[in-house]
Amino acid sequence: MEESNWKPYAVHQLPLWCSMATVFLIFLHSGARVLGNAQVPALFVFGDSLVDNGNNNGLTSVAKSNYYPYGVDFYQGPTGRFSNGRTIVDVLCDAFNLPYLPPYMSPTLNGTQLLAGVNYASAAAGILEESGQFLGERFDLSEQVLNFQSNLEQLRMVLGGVRMLSQFLASSIVVMIIGSNDYINNYLLPSLYSSSYNYSPEDYADLLLNRLTRQLLALHSVGLRKFLVAGLAPLGCIPSQRTAALAPPGRCADRVNEIVGFFNRGLRELVEQLNDAHTDATFVYGNTYAAVGDILNNPSAYGFRVVDRACCGIGRQQAEITCLPLATPCANRSEYVFWDAFHPSEAVNAVLAQRALDGPPSDCFPVNLRQLALLPS
Repeated sequence: MEESNWKPYAVHQLPLWCSMATVFLIFLHSGARVLGNAQVPALFVFGDSLVDNGNNNGLTSVAKSNYYPYGVDFYQGPTGRFSNGRTIVDVLCDAFNLPYLPPYMSPTLNGTQLLAGVNYASAAAGILEESGQFLGERFDLSEQVLNFQSNLEQLRMVLGGVRMLSQFLASSIVVMIIGSNDYINNYLLPSLYSSSYNYSPEDYADLLLNRLTRQLLALHSVGLRKFLVAGLAPLGCIPSQRTAALAPPGRCADRVNEIVGFFNRGLRELVEQLNDAHTDATFVYGNTYAAVGDILNNPSAYGFRVVDRACCGIGRQQAEITCLPLATPCANRSEYVFWDAFHPSEAVNAVLAQRALDGPPSDCFPVNLRQLALLPS
């Protein structure tokens, strides 16, 4: 597994008869751009608060960020993004010349808006239905996939039929960033969940991967063919886990990172198995653990100065209480790895997105996103 190559930080309608010119105009409207010989008409995003861009705003949930200072560096201000600025998905949209994606819960979401893709991610969501439930309403992964499927008929009507829909889905890219809450808001909370008593770390990772596989295959079954599935970051190094584990200054929670490793190793193996079994598709493993680990071990190389505490928050490492409404965040946000107790800063999101786009196989296996975009569909 690639993450073993670094030493852990301080530890560790249109009708079917429409002309091709008209179809081309549709794709331009959707924000699609030609990359070499391939088009990326849309991104479809599934995940948690790392990529949620407002789906939780209308839910009865504690997990919301539609207030200042979230969005302090984003041109629209607070939108429901759990960041001071752009998320990883926003950076990917910039790279592919796509408009920023509408959240699934947007009241104005309609057929033509679907053409650039949709963000289905939901803060506090996990692969398992029960993960994060104590925080209120959220769309778990299976619900996110169902929400995507509910949009397919609209897409078919706008694109002009099944054939065009099939081509559209096959050239679009799925971005899936989920699993952190199955640990932070499930397995690592023995006072609320029994999962750590019922499953060893290895068995729990297997449970998550089996459930994840079901949803990936469900998306494949409707015609999606290009997938980025991100591994988990070293969760023992985020401010909330450093604080919860009472880790010594300058150190991460070693045991948490060890537990996460079982999931990441299994996910990389799963990607290889899926590629072998489904030769009509390409599944990519995003090695988030190694990328974040490199940032933590070599912060100055990326322009970071503060790696062990949040830019916005209260208490030990600014992480005992996360970023509250109208709180005053740090002024030098671009020098912080972590924006709040759980989430990276916009500057880190930009680094991670760039490594996903252009990185070697140690970052994205077997291909990076630009190579994925160029694959025939």
